[in-house]
Amino acid sequence: MAEVTHYDNVMARKILWKLDCRVLPPLALLWLCNFIDRSNVGNARIAGLEKDTHLVGNQFNIVLTVFYVTYLLVEVPSNLVMKKIKPNRWIPFLVFMWGSITTLTAVVHDFAGLIAIRMFLGLCEGGLLPGIILYLSTIYKPHELQLRVGIFYASASLSGAFGGLLATAILSMDGIGNLAGWRWIFVLEGLATVVSAVIAAFILPESIAGAKFLTEEEKAFALGRFHQDEAITASTLNTIKHPEPEKSEKYAAEHADSPSPEAKPIHMMDEKFEWSEVIRGLTDVQAWVTGIAYLGLIVSLYSFSLFLPTIVAGLGYTGKSAQLHTVPPYVPATVLTIVVAVLSDRLRWRGPFILICVPFAIAGYILAIAASTNAQRYGAVFLIAAGVYPSAPAILSILPNNGSGYYKRATTTALQLAVANSGGFIATNIYTSDQTATFYRKGHSIVLGFLILTWILVAVNVLYCIRENKARAEGRRQGNITAYEDLWNSGKTRAPIGDRHPDFRFTL
Repeated sequence: MAEVTHYDNVMARKILWKLDCRVLPPLALLWLCNFIDRSNVGNARIAGLEKDTHLVGNQFNIVLTVFYVTYLLVEVPSNLVMKKIKPNRWIPFLVFMWGSITTLTAVVHDFAGLIAIRMFLGLCEGGLLPGIILYLSTIYKPHELQLRVGIFYASASLSGAFGGLLATAILSMDGIGNLAGWRWIFVLEGLATVVSAVIAAFILPESIAGAKFLTEEEKAFALGRFHQDEAITASTLNTIKHPEPEKSEKYAAEHADSPSPEAKPIHMMDEKFEWSEVIRGLTDVQAWVTGIAYLGLIVSLYSFSLFLPTIVAGLGYTGKSAQLHTVPPYVPATVLTIVVAVLSDRLRWRGPFILICVPFAIAGYILAIAASTNAQRYGAVFLIAAGVYPSAPAILSILPNNGSGYYKRATTTALQLAVANSGGFIATNIYTSDQTATFYRKGHSIVLGFLILTWILVAVNVLYCIRENKARAEGRRQGNITAYEDLWNSGKTRAPIGDRHPDFRFTL
């Protein structure tokens, strides 16, 4: 490994600072809009939406559920399309569309209209998070990633606080223009999202090479350090270092007439599309294990953000007081999200921090179930937020760290989220109106079970990575190179070897 000089350190810090200033603020803004636009229906509910649209029984839960039907369908296709259209155009386009649709919620007057709006909203929002994670993984090195995911994800917990404050302020407009206060929530927050999308489209760079705010020297250095980090996984057949040199010479002689790849490794942004890489992503064991683990986290995360206003109202708070009391639980969660992200990148851990944080949320739900006073119930939501929000960036960073190749990474990150977001169907039907008298103990118990499942599956994934790393260190995965050679020779792939390389190590 080349020695890291003072020049390297200075340039790396300078480049990261420039990237952080130009990439993270617009993404954080878009993610803030995403969570506000998705969860503002919870604020609108306690401000009169349910009454004015004549919802009865569990129709509000159905309105929330249909959002996830279209949301799940677009996640994998969106990531595959993004490379062609370019992320700095595709991501703002999605945000612009859902902001426009959010404003239309203000003209809805019945159950059918809400169903249609929420389905179109899911169609536009589904591609955002997998797109952001994939985009960041093409700009930052693997162990620079979680801090950046944590920074923009902290805006999600901030959105819970900001959404409550914003809804409180907007409700003061009740009656202006003959519109109810809850309708103004959708109008103003939707328009703010549209404006945010336009701003992001002008600021976000297409890639490192296309970043106009970097000098030519900085671009060359940034690309060099990124390529160096992916040198092993970007290798194609004639760049692989075989454990048996004589075998490589024999192979080259036998297959002299076979098509030969370029002599230099392929960078993931230059990779050509292959269905085999998509299939490799769809069959990745870590994508499924972490996807189901994240599902358990999503059940808590989504139900918490959607129903916190209702739960707070159930504690005896009403009107603006109820909106304001949804704010404080998000504050420590935001701080912890950043702290955990910093430590996670520094120690190169993902799963272990989830195993530390999730028990806080588990304790919160246990307290909420056993609580006998409103003060205890309100205290429980602080624990829940503090355990769930810091865990999300960690689980989102596992697959970009543990998979290589653009199309495999595009597939696994989207698949993880498609599996996880199916938890939205569960989250939106947990806290039903018949649980008010029992302080939602049934809903809390269901979420508690899912969080325990999350903890178990994350532990399984950590153990899997430890075992696989041990096997590779002991030379028990050298056959991966032979298998890759066979695929190359048969013409079944021209993609880099990626995470199949025996020298590749998984992040815990």
